Amino acid sequence: MTLRARIAWPCVALLAAATGACVSAPAYRDPALALPRQTAQPAGYYVVRSGDTLSGIARRLGVDMDALARANGIPLPYVIRVGQQLRVPSGAPAYRPPVRTPVPAPEPPPVRTPAPAPRPAPSPAPSPVPTWTPPPSNAPGPQPLARAREADAPRLTWPTDGALASRFGDLVGGLPNNGIDLHAFAGMAVRSSAAGTVVFAGKEQERFGNTVIIDHGDGWMTVYAYLGQLTVSVGEKVRQRTRIAFVGKSGAALHPTVHFELRHNNVPRDPELYLPQRL
Repeated sequence: MTLRARIAWPCVALLAAATGACVSAPAYRDPALALPRQTAQPAGYYVVRSGDTLSGIARRLGVDMDALARANGIPLPYVIRVGQQLRVPSGAPAYRPPVRTPVPAPEPPPVRTPAPAPRPAPSPAPSPVPTWTPPPSNAPGPQPLARAREADAPRLTWPTDGALASRFGDLVGGLPNNGIDLHAFAGMAVRSSAAGTVVFAGKEQERFGNTVIIDHGDGWMTVYAYLGQLTVSVGEKVRQRTRIAFVGKSGAALHPTVHFELRHNNVPRDPELYLPQRL
């Protein structure tokens, strides 16, 4: 059957893009036409669709989420965008859902039997007392992540007042910190470090809880996580120091905490190199 009119499909806004638009021709609906077939995905790749998350894609493909993220160079908090092609790693470990192990029943306390009286033994020769010698000050320690500053980075301000709990590159939960963590009081305001457009405002299921991501242009983005109540939505343009959330405790945070990251082309950068010094 001859297709007499072209059908224009709606434009899907990318998750990681600040704005997007497309112009479509009026669609002609022929009742005799069958539904259009979806574009076949390349073998060994998966094309991200609206509503997808990295964890959900990993479950559907039967691969480990961390292996899928490493194969595509996606760091935490695993931001993906609609239309992005993800390479499916071959030979990656299969996804294994968490299994709850049954709690064993408490065992009865052991019955203590009186020990026989010890026989006197000859006194051993005194042995030297071991002493602990501290390592030399020039001993190599853990190597920090690369800390290089780009001159075209936006001028940032601190997202909130609070004590610095962990720095860039510190191990947090066995993983290197891709940003910094600030301990603050619940209910304090969390403010945008620079002007930009909100590209994500919601709950990140894996680790970071309530999260806001702001695009500042030229590949620069800031991430705010472990938040309480959010006060902005996706697509909203914010100025520097605009309130975007309140300090809270979500995700893996055990105390009211703000996790803050700076990224350039999705590569984490040390925020302290771009933030003003505190007195």
